[in-house]
Order: sequence, then structure tokens, then C-alpha cells
Amino acid sequence: MTQAREFPLPDLGEGLTGAEIVRWLVEVGDMVTVDQPVVEVETAKASVELPCPYAGRVAARYGAPGEEIPVGAPLLAVGPPDDGGDRTHPDAMAQADGSGRVLVGYGTTTATTTASRRRRPAHGTATAPDGPAATARTTRPGTDPVPVISPLVRRLAREHELALQDITGSGPNGLVLRADVERAARAGRAAGAARRDGEGHGSHAPGGARRPRTPLIRPTATPAEETRVPLRGALAAMADKLTRGRTETPDATCWVDADATALMAARHRTGLPLLALLARICVGALARHPELNATVDTEAREIVRLPAVHLGFAAHTDRGLLVPVVRDAHTLTARRLGEELARLAAEARAGSLTPADLTGGTFTLNNYGVFGVDGATPILNHPEGAMLGVGRIVRKPWCHEGELALRDVVQLSLTFDHRLCDGGAAGGFLRYVADCVEQPITLLADV
Repeated sequence: MTQAREFPLPDLGEGLTGAEIVRWLVEVGDMVTVDQPVVEVETAKASVELPCPYAGRVAARYGAPGEEIPVGAPLLAVGPPDDGGDRTHPDAMAQADGSGRVLVGYGTTTATTTASRRRRPAHGTATAPDGPAATARTTRPGTDPVPVISPLVRRLAREHELALQDITGSGPNGLVLRADVERAARAGRAAGAARRDGEGHGSHAPGGARRPRTPLIRPTATPAEETRVPLRGALAAMADKLTRGRTETPDATCWVDADATALMAARHRTGLPLLALLARICVGALARHPELNATVDTEAREIVRLPAVHLGFAAHTDRGLLVPVVRDAHTLTARRLGEELARLAAEARAGSLTPADLTGGTFTLNNYGVFGVDGATPILNHPEGAMLGVGRIVRKPWCHEGELALRDVVQLSLTFDHRLCDGGAAGGFLRYVADCVEQPITLLADV
């Protein structure tokens, strides 16, 4: 009998190690064709639909929506079209040749063959055609089933520094569930607090008896009122980048106010979006100050100046902050920049950006003025070396041609890696940007 073939989670590039299942597009028992999308997953970069490389009948699905699957672990098993359904569960597949072949488990109750030991342990759950997602397991004929712990539970245990073998499981056959890990984590925190209380933080009564310690501040919230939002997908990727940007980079920020009245007039005359004009100004400024279109190779202790400008821009979406990248922005006109910015922004809101759309930036444009704020000190988008921030454009009293007048004023800021350049170069970059904002015709010198 022909064995079902597994479709593992492919390497989606850019150092991604896994993906979270968003939704399944096929059911167990469905017929699929080559390159038919079968599952939508969310990586740390974007949501993508994965096509199946095989044709046949879906024998098993591994993982439920919300579950994270590592790269290389199986997502789907596809059997021959005439498979009568006896191979739709991983138990049947494991018993097909009597070899104890491990498909989705972390081991069997007896020794496995050399071939099965070479297989990468798979993660997740398998769905039978007549029932909901069940915990994946493997068996040998004549042995008891061994439940498999969910990758989510394993990750939760690692985060709390708990050993799974020390946790009593409440699931079938003693399977450790998420609730078991959370219960053990709470017990560990309570034990730690009691231990700290017993290490000299209270007053002693005569005779060595300890007086009860009266808390100075009583808690106003109960654990039931807490809301926990898991850091996963795009949110986790952004959190990691921001952490590295703040902890690994000696950044500095300079800022200047500029009269944007002429820029707003150019926007109305050309019909171009403001962000497109600002992007073109960034490109022109980087041509004059290429030291800011660079990154630091800490291992080699070298500054790497980059030949192309791949311009990232901050986009706020329902999935959180994303930074799509306009490739080769230095080769595009303001109008083409506007088209690319609009396309990427729309795909960001729709959640259809690819990982390639969100990586490889060399400089970021951050228009936080859309939130109604004048200024900010943003964190660099690691490993980029600089970011231009643009505040809101608001009417203010301004000295114009020797007289007080109401003008459109904007605050511009430049956050930069101080290893790339000194304050003189950074100030020169920002001053050129301000000059272009005040007199957009300045850009013609670089066309």
C-alpha cells in the first residue's frame, strides 16, 4: 500500500524558524491538487497561504489554528486518491509497514528504527475525518499510545523555565495541558514569594518568633482581572526588533522645526501623497549622506555602507505596527514612490504582504504625525542605522520674510546609530531634509 506523503512547513526565508496556523483551507478527506493552497499561516513577517506540493486525498492535518509549527515539522499528510480512509489517522500510517515509523510523535514506547530516529520530531495535532483535532500520537502494534505534548505547551513551559516531566498532566493518559503548565507556574511564583518573605524581609519578635509583615500597599486587582496578550507573529517580530534596536544600538536623536507651507502647496499642485514627497526627500538626502544608509557588522567590527536604498515606512494595521519596504527607492520618481507606498500600505492592511515585503530595509520613514503628535524619539528598526520621523503639520505663528505669519509647521527628527556618523553628518542630513520641506524645488538639484 502506498504511504501518505507529508508536506512539512517550508523555510519561508529571512531566518524564520516557525509559523502559526491561522486557518485550514482543506478538510481531512478532501482531494487536493498540486499547488492548491491548503493552509494559511502567520509568520513573524506576514500571513501567507501555503500551496501543497502533492496531489491526492488529505490524510491528516497537523496543528490547530493558533498553534505554532516549527520549520520542517509536518503540516499535512496526503494519501493516494483511492485511499479508503484507513490512513487518515497517524496511528494507521505508523502501523502501515510494522516498522514503528514515527510520523508526528516524539517517540514510541519501544526502540525505534534507525530511519525513524533520523526523522525530525514533528509537532502538532492531527484531525481525523470524523472528529475534531486530537492530540497526535504514535503506536506500535501491541503497545499503548503515547500522547504528544502540544508545541504551545512546550513553549509555555520553556518560558516559565519548567520541566515538563515534573508537571502532573490532567489530560488523557496524563497528557500535560496548557492549564497544567499555568498552574505549575502559579505555584512556582507563590513558592518563590513565600521563600523571599522568609529570608529576612520581616521583623523578628523577641525569642526569634517572626511577626507577621503588614503590606504597605494592598493589591487592587485580582489575577482574574489580568489580560495577557501573547507575543506571536508580527507582534513578536516587532518586539524582538525593537528590543535589539534599543539594547544593541547607541542611538541619538536630533530634531528641527521646518516651514512646510511650500511642501503642502506642492502636494496640492501635483496631487501626490505627502508620504511620497517625504520619501523622495529621504532618497535625495541619503544620496548626499550615504553614511546613514548603512548598518554595523558587530562581529566584523565594520560599518557596511549599502549601495541601494530600500526604504521602509511605518504602517499601522490591525495586526500591529508593520514596516513594508519599497525596493530600490533611489531609482523611483516621486510618483512611482507614491504608487508603491499605496500598494504596500493596502496589502499591509489586508494582511497579504509577503515576508520579502517586510525585510531588507536600509532606512525607515516614520510619519507619526498621523497620530496627531508633534514629535517622538522612535527606536531604530534593527539592523538599520537611521530613521526619519515626521510629526503633524499644524498652523503656527512663524517668522516669514521678516514678518509674523501663520504657516504650516512640522517637526522633523532623525534617530541614528552614533557609530555610523557624528552629530555633524546627522545634522547635515536633517538640515537638507528641512530645506527640501521648506523649498521643494531644492530636490531639482539632484534629479
